[in-house]
Amino acid sequence: MRARRIGITDTTLRDAHQSLWATRMRTSEMLPVIELLDEIGFHSLECWGGATFDACLRFLDEDPWERLRVLRNHVHRTPLQMLLRGQNLVGYRHYGDDIVRRFVTKAAENGIDVFRVFDALNDTRNFETAAAAIKETGKHFQAAVVYTISPVHSLDHYIEVARRLVDMGADSLCIKDMAALLSPFYAEQLITRLKSEFAVPIQLHCHYIGGLAPMTYLKAIEAGVDVIDTATVPMAFGNSQPATEMVVTALIGTPYDSELDLEKLFTIAKYFERVRLEGGWDRGVTSLTHMQVYSHQVPGGMISNLEGQLKEQNALDRLPEVLEEIPVVRAEVGFPPLVTPMSQIVGTQAVLNVLSGKRWQIVPDEMKAYLRGRYGAAPGPVSAEIIERVLGDERPISVRPAELIDETLDDFRAEVGDLARADEDVLSYALFPQTARTYLERHHLGPEHDVFGTDVPAYLTSQMETAVSKAGADRVKDIIAMVEASDLQELILEEGDVRITVRKTAPEASVADNGTAPAPAAATGQAPGPGAQSNGYHLVRSPMVGTFYRASSPAIPPFVDVGDDVSTGQTLCILEAMKLMNELGSDVSGVVREVLADNGAAVEYGQPLFAIEPV
Repeated sequence: MRARRIGITDTTLRDAHQSLWATRMRTSEMLPVIELLDEIGFHSLECWGGATFDACLRFLDEDPWERLRVLRNHVHRTPLQMLLRGQNLVGYRHYGDDIVRRFVTKAAENGIDVFRVFDALNDTRNFETAAAAIKETGKHFQAAVVYTISPVHSLDHYIEVARRLVDMGADSLCIKDMAALLSPFYAEQLITRLKSEFAVPIQLHCHYIGGLAPMTYLKAIEAGVDVIDTATVPMAFGNSQPATEMVVTALIGTPYDSELDLEKLFTIAKYFERVRLEGGWDRGVTSLTHMQVYSHQVPGGMISNLEGQLKEQNALDRLPEVLEEIPVVRAEVGFPPLVTPMSQIVGTQAVLNVLSGKRWQIVPDEMKAYLRGRYGAAPGPVSAEIIERVLGDERPISVRPAELIDETLDDFRAEVGDLARADEDVLSYALFPQTARTYLERHHLGPEHDVFGTDVPAYLTSQMETAVSKAGADRVKDIIAMVEASDLQELILEEGDVRITVRKTAPEASVADNGTAPAPAAATGQAPGPGAQSNGYHLVRSPMVGTFYRASSPAIPPFVDVGDDVSTGQTLCILEAMKLMNELGSDVSGVVREVLADNGAAVEYGQPLFAIEPV
């Protein structure tokens, strides 16, 4: 047998910590070992894209563009790779063609060599703009085919998608097995067929989750796959990829030997083990829930997100119900693969169906957009009943979704104004307007816009910084004591991935007395019904934990204001939760008398948001 060295893409700096550590690794934690990673001889280093962009801005107080530039300055031998969600870029909706083109250009300029592009629906129309832009930069266009199991996803489906992508100019193909559903023998069939029909290199990306991935990799290697994805052992297994060290060892002495230095790999692993321990992160493990992926087909990373979402809603015990609901929702909407953003869209709908007790009563904007065809063509037939319930008489579109987007980068440039100092800032704002504006204000307008908010005395800010660095219950106790002793009524404190909202204990007060509904002394997980009255007003309460926005964009007037007439079902605000923007409609007709939350404020489950006088 002719020797054929297997290439290995290392996912440690992107997908591995996205899968296990909620994408919370900081750039400073990468730098001590980055040059050694560059020496190993990896096929590429996946280090950017996916959720890293959002997480840098939202949780780590980092500029994702600066992270890329810093990594590029330290890596000289190994291609840097990113994950691009087609027309979604690194966000959760489609963006205009000029935004896609500019993003690709700036990503290439800042250091990306390999663009792995996928579309959640395998709708190849959503590759077109990004693919053309990548080819113009001269960088490597790797087109990914999303793998899943459903009545409409056949071997012929995957080959046909791959054929369209090769015709589009793909330099290589990747099979993206985000849910760890690809079995060893099916992988052998798929890779054999791909190698027989296409001349481009084939790469395989599998998550570990239930444990099939190492066996799948071996059968794929025997069938001719060229490159596989792995992660350093402290960030391997579980929801992540198989361990590099394991795969490298398995191939030693075979015709497929990766020829990577095992001792250097262990040096890297020991470093990241220290990072793991210092950060308090768990190892990747396979549980019964994860093993049941073969039944419910919910990716492990999606399960982790669901656990976090339900914990925020004080409803973690309802995870089994949500896992039962997800396949039902998925079938109703045409069997989309459960990969970003469809995993968030389907998962969030399932959570809302379960928590509200009324299926399809609350429908996020993104689910509405999907049903309208704004994400592309559904792989299978969508329930006519769901279409009618959500869209009424409106019919889904049939054209390429981006053709109907009229927003441009110049529109966002005008909105963000002087806060943006470079095209990269404008792009960040276009992708995540609220999050990027907060970041840019904090860094471009001075310390009064820091994470502790405005009107916080300097002495208290200093004490808060000390308190938030403590562990366990002491952190909360200290902060509560400080707020109670100060003139503050409420403090929202963020430090890294920690967000704490502390409200001063107050006596019962009506909405009419001070315009503010009293906060409960402790979270109970139970909220009064949405029709609860105060001074004769109907209180519209938050159905979830999230962030309250009065308008769809900072430059657009509020949906409603005090004194406005509203009708049942009319949009009152947006609640950002579970990575999605959810419109909250009024459940009564009347006149808005009070707006009970500040724009951009974190709100709790059951918290009053609007007081409406019924008519």
